[in-house]
Parts: sequence; C-alpha cells; structure tokens
Amino acid sequence: MFLVPLGLTLQAETRDEALAEAARRSAVVVGALAVTTEPDAVRQAITSTGGDPADQPVVHGLDTGGTPRAAAQDVARAGEGGPVVVDVPGGVVRLEPARAGEQILVVEVFVAGSALSAGSTGTWLMLAALAAGLVVASVVVVDRIAARAVRSTRGLVEAALAVGGGDLGVRVEPSGPRELAEAGYAFNRMADRLVASRTDERELVADLSHRLRTPLTVLRLDADALDSDDTSVGSFSDAELDRRRTIRRIRQAIVTLEGEIDVLINTARKTVQQETEPDLCDVSEVVRDRMVFWAALAGDQNRPHRITGAQLRIPVAVPRAEFAAALDAVLGNVFRYTPQGTAFEVAVSRRDGYVAVRVDDAGPGIADPDKALRRGTSGRGSTGLGLDIARRVAQQAGGSVSLDRARLGGASVVMLLADAEATPRQVNRFGLVGRLARERDQAGRRWPRQRRGEG
Repeated sequence: MFLVPLGLTLQAETRDEALAEAARRSAVVVGALAVTTEPDAVRQAITSTGGDPADQPVVHGLDTGGTPRAAAQDVARAGEGGPVVVDVPGGVVRLEPARAGEQILVVEVFVAGSALSAGSTGTWLMLAALAAGLVVASVVVVDRIAARAVRSTRGLVEAALAVGGGDLGVRVEPSGPRELAEAGYAFNRMADRLVASRTDERELVADLSHRLRTPLTVLRLDADALDSDDTSVGSFSDAELDRRRTIRRIRQAIVTLEGEIDVLINTARKTVQQETEPDLCDVSEVVRDRMVFWAALAGDQNRPHRITGAQLRIPVAVPRAEFAAALDAVLGNVFRYTPQGTAFEVAVSRRDGYVAVRVDDAGPGIADPDKALRRGTSGRGSTGLGLDIARRVAQQAGGSVSLDRARLGGASVVMLLADAEATPRQVNRFGLVGRLARERDQAGRRWPRQRRGEG
C-alpha cells in the first residue's frame, strides 16, 4: 500500500518541477519589463526563455505576440494580487504581475498537461512492477516458511499417531518455528518418560506376579497331597464322583494359574521395542483350546453349551495370551453370575474386515450395561475388571466390545476384532466420521427393546 502514496508524491514533484520551470521563464520576462517596455526588447527576452515557440510567454497589456489562454478575470486577479496558477484547456497557465513604471502588466506562461505529468506513466508502471515483485517474493518467502512449519507439524502428528499406536520408540527432529521446535522437544521428553514409566510398570507387574508363586506352590503341594481324581477305573458313589471331579478341577485350575503367571511374567519383561509389532493369534484355535477347560466345568454344572464358527483359521493382531485372558474373563462371568444349568454359546464369525466373538447365555442378563463396561465398577461384589479386560484387548486389535440381549434370553457379549488378513479399505472422511459415530453408539449402547416373539 505504501507504493500508492509514493507514486502520488512522485507525480506531485513532477508537477512542481514543471511549474518551477514556468516561474523561471516568467521571471526572465518580468526582469526585462522592469528595464524596458519596448516590444522588440521584450520579445527578445521571451525568445531567450526557450521552450516551444507555440507556448512562449505572453505579456498582457503589451503587444509581444503569442496566444493568450487565461481569462480576463484571472488576469485581473493576478494584477491585483500575486502570481496565480489557473487551469486552462490542455494544461495550466501561470500568471505573474510585473510593474512597468506606472503600469501593471501580467506575464502569462503556459504549461502543457503533458509536461505536468511527464514520466508519470513510466513511474506507475515501475511501481506496479515493483509491487508485483514484492508480492511474488512475499508469497515465495511465506510459502517456504509455511512449508517448514507444515513439515514440522506433520512430523509431530505422525509421531504422535505412532506413539498412540504403540510404537514408543518414535522420536521427532525438532524443527520449524520456535513454538513447533519446543513442542518437538516436549514430545521427545514425554516419549522418554512414557517409556521409562512403562518399563517401571512392567517390572512392578513382573515382581508382583512372581510373589504369587509362593502361595501358589503351597496350593499345588496341598493339591498333590489330595486323593486321586481318577474316575475311569472303579465304581464310585455320586458323592465320591463329585469329590474326585472337584479335586481334578482344583488341580487343573492350579496348573492353569501357574501357566498364566508364567505368561504374565514373560509378557511383563518384554522390552518396549518388542511390542511395536503385535503378535498374531488364531481366534478359532484359542476358542477351541479354552473351551476344553470350560466344557469340563460346564459338564460338572450341567450347563448345555455350543461352539459355532470356530473351525477355520482366523488370525487377529493380538497376543494369544491376552485374547485367551479376555475370553476367559467373559466366560468366567457366565459361570459366576448365572445359576448352574444355564446354557451358553460361543460363536465366531468373520465379515467386512472384522472378526466377531460372541458369548451368549440364558441367564438373567445385565441390568446396567453402561456400568458393566466401566473399569473397576461392579454391582456384584467383584473387581469389575472382567469386561474391561475384554474391551482393552478388543481395542488393541482395532475393535470394540458391545453388550446386547442374547437370543437365549440373557446377556450377549460381542468382542469385535480387526481381521488381520482383511484387505485394507480406503476410508474417506465421511466414512471415518460414520465409524466414529458407530463406536460412540456402541460404547454407550443400552438394552434394545424386546424383540417380537421373545418371552
């Protein structure tokens, strides 16, 4: 914007220079009139001023030739006062009074409009070119600065997403503007603190898990000291069969618990770098393996049960031990909170890039699904961590957990896991918004209305 006042100033200076030249020429004639009023002598003075012969000065009141352009009233005004500048067709005239004895003469000098604005077109073109150059230079400089800021911001965002995805070894190279560089340093410090905190937590979990070995060893020795649990040889009463089956379950539970503690210690002592690429497990194989244990307990409690869809290999990106723990947590709730003899079903399905593991039961259901999904909250005297374990594992595998009314009449817990073999689909902006909305609805889902035909 400063170029416009500069252009106007340059134009005003050109006008002032042209009027100053007219004043010089007028002063020559005025000086000649002060000496003599002879027309020939005055004409010689006029000729000596130079300039275009057609625009030579004119002396009003004396016959010196030339073409006057000023109006009579302007000439009279100049004779009574002082020099004046008057606009006329084609330019301006400068009128200056000159005393010649007792007579007042007026000298008129014409300045053409082209002289008043000489070079202004070139000046404005030069200023326009300068303005365009400044704009282009500003755009280039701003673009370079913005590109650095965008690169720094993009790197920070990608690093944050990587850390959010579990890659705690990612660091950024602080660059860009001062604020972004400080954010990069802060991010690196945060990541270092997160790694240190995660390591300390894992060591604590490993130490606490190891402390469980002592009481567990005592339990195993006591279990080994019990009577035989063999029910295949001999004839036993119903009470003896129940007692031997109970001893068998105790021993199996101790063996399972020892294995889980070993897995917990080994998992806790893994380095953070080993976690960047999650393990894969076969959902069907885990379901079949864990149902061997739960089927035996279901047989002792007269619980009808069924497994569907667990025949083919279906991999998901979650460690086997963690998925098995999540499945055990859900099935454990069925055995803990439903009466003996209550039927249940475990179903595995695969569709649209996701794997669904559904556990249905014919029990009383869950009165408050929202409360059941909150960590550490339980209305039945437990720790309230069972469904939260399943939710955490499902989220680790890119899915979620939802509660619904089962076809059997009780609760239906669905663990939705991302299929590790599914072809990645390009999600547009609207699809992402829709998916987030669906996950939000699932997180706060309540019991649906009773379906037609349900009692």
